[in-house]
Amino acid sequence: MVKAIVGANWGDEGKGKITDVLAARSDMVIRFQGGSNAGHTIINNYGRFALHQLPSGVFYDNITNIIGNGVALNVDNFIRELNELKEREVKNVHILVSDRAQIVMPYHILFDCYEEERLGGRSFGSTKSGIAPFYSDKFSKIGFQVNELYDDPEALKDKINRILEVKNSTIRNLYHKEGLDPDDIFNKLMEYKEMLKPYVAPTFDIVNDAVRAGKNVLLEGQLGTLKDTDFGIYPMVTSSNTIAGYGAVGAGGIPPYEIKEIITVVKAYSSSVGAGEFVSEIFGDEAEELRKRGGDKGEYGATTGRPRRVGWLDLVASRYGCKVQGATQVAFTVVDALGYLDEIPVCVGYELDGEKIDYFPSTTKLKRAKPILEVLPGWKSDIRGIREYDRLPENCRKYIEFAEKAIGVPFKMISNGPKREDIILR
Repeated sequence: MVKAIVGANWGDEGKGKITDVLAARSDMVIRFQGGSNAGHTIINNYGRFALHQLPSGVFYDNITNIIGNGVALNVDNFIRELNELKEREVKNVHILVSDRAQIVMPYHILFDCYEEERLGGRSFGSTKSGIAPFYSDKFSKIGFQVNELYDDPEALKDKINRILEVKNSTIRNLYHKEGLDPDDIFNKLMEYKEMLKPYVAPTFDIVNDAVRAGKNVLLEGQLGTLKDTDFGIYPMVTSSNTIAGYGAVGAGGIPPYEIKEIITVVKAYSSSVGAGEFVSEIFGDEAEELRKRGGDKGEYGATTGRPRRVGWLDLVASRYGCKVQGATQVAFTVVDALGYLDEIPVCVGYELDGEKIDYFPSTTKLKRAKPILEVLPGWKSDIRGIREYDRLPENCRKYIEFAEKAIGVPFKMISNGPKREDIILR
């Protein structure tokens, strides 16, 4: 069976932990989109890890982990994370890289930084990981697929020269920086060739053979619905599709009808890294208190370290996010963080131009939306360590069931702490 794990909102919902939990029942875990511009935090017997490139199944020695063709592959980060696992005694990591994956080049990161610098106050709040320039090149057909490194070196050199005609013109005339040297680019690609050699494989056949054999395959997405290029808060989105449906493409050409379950992760409050519309956002001391109590070490980006923007649970955005993903179940996370509150506001609708709405509008309208809040009673206790749903405080159960009814998808997993075992199955 093929399952997908995706985020309902702005990302940062706790997908890494949920993937880690479900990986125990999987034969294969595939990262299907995005790059190292966001991370999944996992806490297990080995310690605490922030994974950026590696699939979250790398801690199980019986799992085949794959970086799919839809991923923006930063080779340096990939090798760095593998080495960190080895240094921390994570053994028998089985990882493959699709020969159709494309490579994030050092100049993609340069272009990302140059463009944010040029835009100044109008910038997109990029993580400066090179993701937007990477995907721009991919769809302009001037990117480098991994398989090209192992073919004709002269053809590779010719391609580099053609690409740099455009790149260097932009660098010198728009950004007023020093141009790129084609020999440096070729030599870097040859370094990547050697670094990747132990891991590159024709994963299309490997993945499809596993699906046909009835293996348990887990597709792992990055960020969430509201950062999707098409359905998110455009233009303050990522540069790839964060939707479970894209897993059929980015994981290796899986038939879309094979994705039987879509576990969509919703956080018990809202958080986001970067710019963009965020209707239920809160500020000041109220926000800082929630930020400090959230996550396992507070709400700070796993990749950037930046303080995350935080707000109350937005049921309008979450319902929309689950619909777009085609959620078959919800994993509701970080519920334990709210145990300090006497009362918990929840965004149940929006006010748009004087009218109350319960749907998620397009970005131009979303800019004018204001939250309609309903206040629920808190439970004022620490719920970590509880493993049975019925043992949760009554007000905690009411909070969960209120959200479940509003979103309209069964909440089958409740995460009440950062550790792998802090999970309640319903």
